[in-house]
Amino acid sequence: MPKGKGNAIAQNKKASHDYFIEETIEAGIVLNGTEIKSIRKGKVQLKDSYIQIRNGEAWVSNMHVSPYEQGNIFNHDPIRTRKLLLHKNQIRQLNYDIKREGYTIVPLKMYIKDGYAKLLIGLGKGKKNYDKRQDLKKKDAKRDVDRAMRERNR
Repeated sequence: MPKGKGNAIAQNKKASHDYFIEETIEAGIVLNGTEIKSIRKGKVQLKDSYIQIRNGEAWVSNMHVSPYEQGNIFNHDPIRTRKLLLHKNQIRQLNYDIKREGYTIVPLKMYIKDGYAKLLIGLGKGKKNYDKRQDLKKKDAKRDVDRAMRERNR
């Protein structure tokens, strides 16, 4: 995973629940006007967003960036489609990968790196319902173990 992703502004927690993430890529994002100010304030949501490849370009759709309060007429459409900045070879490889059955590209995390907004995207394979149940059982078991350890240390 890329360096500098520790200061996450927004995370898509649902992505790890719904997909097995096999590969991650750091992508830049094209923003208009006051969008970067809203992102720096943490007013971004990746929950239902997804990534498409059209005409050899990667686009993120349904990502909600709230309008900036002091933006007046310069504000933007909150859920407009935004272009991702990737190398041609990366886009070509991602396009090839999503042609396989069950694979998709999902945004995982948004963060600021060297003053620029970056989006961590992942190539994910959809989980079946029984996979999700197994993950929930593991999570519950870990929670029970942690609780028991805390009680024991008191």
